[in-house]
Amino acid sequence: MNTHFIPQEEVGLIIIVERLEGEAPEAQVDDLLILPYDLRQKARQRVRLQSGREAGLTLPRGMVLRNGDRLASDGGLQLRVVAAPERVSVARIDDVLLLARIAYHLGNRHVAVQVMQDQLIYLHDHVLDDMVRGLGAAVEITTQPFEPEEGAYHGAGHHHSH
Repeated sequence: MNTHFIPQEEVGLIIIVERLEGEAPEAQVDDLLILPYDLRQKARQRVRLQSGREAGLTLPRGMVLRNGDRLASDGGLQLRVVAAPERVSVARIDDVLLLARIAYHLGNRHVAVQVMQDQLIYLHDHVLDDMVRGLGAAVEITTQPFEPEEGAYHGAGHHHSH
């Protein structure tokens, strides 16, 4: 990460205006924007960068920031988005049919879910945990970055592996 020293009083508020395509070497990243999932869904907000500098997001509405996304400010700073660790429930499921049933029930409740080979991850909720256990899965509560599926109707033009 670049360590350019820019006094806060000279910079003012950093305005983040666009998401950049493609990967960039770490040396080209000026700062990190570390946010939990619920804040990565808000296109217009005031945020604090890892360096402590304040910034304003002014991105197109409906854009969801993903872990690893690169952003640019109107002044040319490049930022990398980092999914903040947050409290999640991890349902471990060896049976593919049971995994599908539990994913269906979570989806029916419009729950954001991260789908893995043998587990489903969602933001912790004791009511959902009880439902998932009742359907036959073991549930572990932990803290880790949360990167749910984008969904069938997410915006076009943003495709990369996570």
